[in-house]
Amino acid sequence: MENHFYSLNDYCREQFGEKLYKLSLNAGLCCPNRDGTLDTRGCIFCSAGGSGDFAAPAFLPIGEQIDAAKERVSRKFSGGRYIAYFQAYTNTYGPVEYLEQIFTEAISRPEVAALSIATRPDCLPPEVLSLLARLRARKPVWVELGLQTVHEDTARLIRRGYPLSCFSEAWSSLHALRIPVIAHVILGLPGEGPQEIYETIRYLSKSGPCAPIDGVKLQLLHVLEGTDLAELYRAGRLTVLPLEEYLPLLAGCLKRLSPSTVVHRLTGDGPKRLLLAPAWSADKKKVLNAVNRYFRDSGLRQGELYPAPKETVLISLPKRIKTGLPPSGS
Repeated sequence: MENHFYSLNDYCREQFGEKLYKLSLNAGLCCPNRDGTLDTRGCIFCSAGGSGDFAAPAFLPIGEQIDAAKERVSRKFSGGRYIAYFQAYTNTYGPVEYLEQIFTEAISRPEVAALSIATRPDCLPPEVLSLLARLRARKPVWVELGLQTVHEDTARLIRRGYPLSCFSEAWSSLHALRIPVIAHVILGLPGEGPQEIYETIRYLSKSGPCAPIDGVKLQLLHVLEGTDLAELYRAGRLTVLPLEEYLPLLAGCLKRLSPSTVVHRLTGDGPKRLLLAPAWSADKKKVLNAVNRYFRDSGLRQGELYPAPKETVLISLPKRIKTGLPPSGS
C-alpha cells in the first residue's frame, strides 16, 4: 500500500500491470432529478454540467471523444491503456439499446482496459443490469453510485431523490453480478460533522449489505456557480470546510475505511470558472501536497480503526448551515 492508503493506482498496477488514465466521456443523457421525473432542479450542489464539467462535448461520437480525451492527457500520459469513464449526469438513464451501443463502442477500443459508469442507484432496471453483465464478460466494468451520505435528513436537504434502501438494493444487485461498486461520499455537507460522516464510512465498511464497498470517492463539498448551494453561500447561510479541518476529517475517514476498499479520490476539484468556494481547493497540486504531508506526519494507515465498535467522536465541526432549503416537491 503506497502513500498510506489503497489507491486506484495501486489497484490498477495489481489488476492490469500498469497505471491507467481515465478518459472522461459524455453520453448526452439527463437525470431524473432534472427532467421532471423526480424534480427539475437537480441536487443542490450539482452544476448544469451534471458533474461532467471535464467531460467531452456530448455531440461528438464516442470514438472521437476518446481520441480527444487521449489528446488532453497526452502531456501526462503517452501510450498504455485507459479507463473509459462515462461521467456526466446519469449514464444508465436512457434506452438500453443506446446504452449498449455507446458502452460497446468504448470497450471495443483495444487501448480501453476498463469501463467506469457513473449513475444513480434508482436507474438500474433489470435490462440495464443484464447489459452490464454482458459487458463485464468482455472487459472489467465498474459502476459509480452517488451515495453522498447515509443520513436521510441530509439526503432530503440536498435533494438526492432516493432513500438509503435504494442504494443498498443497487449495491446488492451489482455485487451479485460481480461488478465492483464505487460509492461517492461528500465531506462537508450542510449540517454534517465528523460523527455523521464517519457513520457513512462505517456503513460502507461494515454495515452495508455487501460491505466492505469495492471503492470510494471522497469528495470535498464545492460551491459552484448556478447551484442552489451557491445561493445559500452568498446569503451567508452556509460555510465551507477550511483546509485545516478537511485534512483531519479526511484522515479520520480513511482510518475507518476497510483496507480492501480502493480509494479513487481524496478531494476532487471543481472547474475554476464555476468555483465559488472553498478557494483553497482550486490549487490541486498544493492540496495534494498538503494531504500527503498530513498523512506522512500523522503516520496514517487506511483501516487502522477498522473494524471498530460504534464510537463517540470527541471532536466536532460547527454546523454549516443556518436554515435549509425546502425538500423536493415542496
